[in-house]
Amino acid sequence: MRVALALGSGGARGYAHIGVINELCERGHDIVGVAGSSMGALVGGLHAAGKLDEYTLWASSLTQRTVLRLLDPSLTAAGVLRAEKILDAVREILGDVTIEELPIPYTAVSTDLIAGKSVWLQRGPVDEAIRASIAIPGVISPHVLDGRLLADGGILNPIPMAPIASVHADMTIAIGLSGDEPATPRSPRERPTTEWLKGMWRSTSSLLDTKAARSLLETTTGRAVLGRFSTVDDDGAVPAEATDLPESVEPAVPRLGGFEVMNRTIDIAQAALARYTLAAYPPDLYIEVPRSVCRSLDFHRADEVIGIGQELAAAALDTVAPSPPDSEPASET
Repeated sequence: MRVALALGSGGARGYAHIGVINELCERGHDIVGVAGSSMGALVGGLHAAGKLDEYTLWASSLTQRTVLRLLDPSLTAAGVLRAEKILDAVREILGDVTIEELPIPYTAVSTDLIAGKSVWLQRGPVDEAIRASIAIPGVISPHVLDGRLLADGGILNPIPMAPIASVHADMTIAIGLSGDEPATPRSPRERPTTEWLKGMWRSTSSLLDTKAARSLLETTTGRAVLGRFSTVDDDGAVPAEATDLPESVEPAVPRLGGFEVMNRTIDIAQAALARYTLAAYPPDLYIEVPRSVCRSLDFHRADEVIGIGQELAAAALDTVAPSPPDSEPASET
């Protein structure tokens, strides 16, 4: 089938888009149009340029220490992370290519912070469009392009369905990255709030393991910025009280750090906006990636998240076009 894709925003969960694209290609489907917000714009642009496999190999090689250095923390920029080092790596993979030169229609969605409007980037350098679309509010600095101050496309358009509405395709597929976690059985002895707090700490500290944090904690800037992401002692160690939450104690209200509050707020807003978008432009198939798959900045977990995306895509595609069974040799008569 000819497929048009709307790739949603969600930070490192956007690796799941790669898994969806892999599954589509393995089944022989032809991607004839793609629009993306934030990480969806990055993955979509790389695929449209024929560079997604190269990017996947690079992303799969990232470690926690490498990610921390690439995020390039800052106290003076408009975001706590400049992320230009990541974009430099993406630019090196992409090369000097414009959107007009791409073999398939591509739209990177961004947000004009001054005008308060969604912006479709369909001309100019691909890397500039990606940079404008991935500027997560308060995290990655906004980008000035053509006299406009542009930030993350997910602010107003977390799943950009409208740009692919005119694409001649047999099927439109939307991939959202802010889904709820499927219900799972819980032991009667487990207390929901305590369990949730433990999970929140584990996901927060996954980016900042002790060894990786130490390298940045040597600087004043690093310590100040990292303090926004998790709790770390003076010597770089995780406090015992943060990991040893007794199951017999159930806090009345979860205590969240500044980054957790901001991240959760963005997730809630984007999930609500996505519902309105999908109601206005219903896709033929919607694939929803749970937000618990990983945190927004867990860019060292590429292989895991790509695999989850491919599994979700396979299950969803089987509901509309099941894979043909293995052929059996004809019996002789």
